[in-house]
Amino acid sequence: MSKEGLSRRAFLGSTVVAGAATCALDFSLAAGSNNDVAPSGVTNSCCPARIHVLYLAKPVPTWPKPDFKPEDDIKKIRPILANLEACKDLNVNFIGYELLRVLEHVTPIEPALAQADGLLIFNLTSGVSHLIEAVSAADLPVTVFSQPYSGHDWALGADWRAKGKLIDVVASSDFGELEPPLRILSARHRLRKSRLICIVPEPKPTRVSEALERKFGTPVRFMHYSRLNALYQAEDKALADEEAAKFTRGALKVVEPKPVEVADSFRIYHAIQKLMKEENANAITIDCLGGFKRGELPAYPCVAWSKLNDQGLHGVCEADLETAFTQMLFGYYSGKPGFVSDPVFDTKTNTVIHAHCVAATRMDGPQRPAAPYIVRSHMEDNKGVSMQVMMRVGETITLARLTGADTLLISTGRITATPDLPRGCRTKVTTKVKDAQKMLENYAGGLHRVLFYGDHLRAAHQMGRLLGLKVVEET
Repeated sequence: MSKEGLSRRAFLGSTVVAGAATCALDFSLAAGSNNDVAPSGVTNSCCPARIHVLYLAKPVPTWPKPDFKPEDDIKKIRPILANLEACKDLNVNFIGYELLRVLEHVTPIEPALAQADGLLIFNLTSGVSHLIEAVSAADLPVTVFSQPYSGHDWALGADWRAKGKLIDVVASSDFGELEPPLRILSARHRLRKSRLICIVPEPKPTRVSEALERKFGTPVRFMHYSRLNALYQAEDKALADEEAAKFTRGALKVVEPKPVEVADSFRIYHAIQKLMKEENANAITIDCLGGFKRGELPAYPCVAWSKLNDQGLHGVCEADLETAFTQMLFGYYSGKPGFVSDPVFDTKTNTVIHAHCVAATRMDGPQRPAAPYIVRSHMEDNKGVSMQVMMRVGETITLARLTGADTLLISTGRITATPDLPRGCRTKVTTKVKDAQKMLENYAGGLHRVLFYGDHLRAAHQMGRLLGLKVVEET
């Protein structure tokens, strides 16, 4: 049983039908308890995703039984949906609730379907596939929930997807199985409401950015370093000194950086906060390595990214848009930040080591305790400030990467060590994987991968079905 499966049952066990369940999950995207506060007006919270609920039953049932009354099942389902809707971190609002029995029932609700962010269909009897096809013509992601003995329309799921429909079928007696697809629909909605800043030497859209915008509906705002630099120059040095001192006091130790370098890291962090507020953005990525080397960036943003990610916002290095979208997608799904890494392989031990100078400390989510950290320099030039974060040994992880707008690379593993070596980037985690040799031989799609706590493999395949992504397991 995966951790996802256990959490679903903790959340919606057999007591849900009686309306007694409570929201047991705590994946909030608000600021954490470390006094890090997202800039005013900048937040990952948004209006709930509108999920249109439909009940489908043929006029004269055969399955599940000739005298079946749809109203009986609907009465059991409504309190389950009420409990799901009450789970604030799920962030969904159910609408509709129509019972459809013939095709003529579809036309009157088509305007409402066009306003929804996704469909949740309960096929209560057999013989409703024509109704599913009719309502899914709205080109919205569709989750079909099929209880045992409700019929056999689930068997057409692969055929519907072959026709280009975004349909995932959940066939289970456990209504808790609804949680992951609803989280995916909520993540899709949040992506469509997000705004991403990308700072590069030549600020103009690219083929990749345009494809990602079309796919996920997230606008990408390109800009030059000059605007951020102006905000940096105007920053309050005394405030930066104060926060830098607090930051270093909270560390296990400070190795290379001087106090002025730490203060400069907080000046760039404050400038980034103000820029995000001005642009109403909740995600940002910068060509940081090149910008710092060229003198276009006054300080590395490694600490800023860690702080933003700890708050449930998104700071991503190296102007990597595919990585940024990966972090947003899985971050919205899981409520946890990602660790963007440069992997290295050790096939002798069947491990992949993930290393970078940027890491969140709250990998369990913004409201969870922070991991210990050491204040270090940026490894590649021994300048500026980065963080060596001590991630949790024994944790199951998921590795993800969008390549373009249509393919999702995915794998899982387990953290076995956090190496402290004078080689490679500052934060390092060794992960035991299923087949490191296979991953090495087929590695493609760019260097970066994004590491998340938890096993999200099954959810990744559901993302593929609901979002129209080709999912490739790398190990």
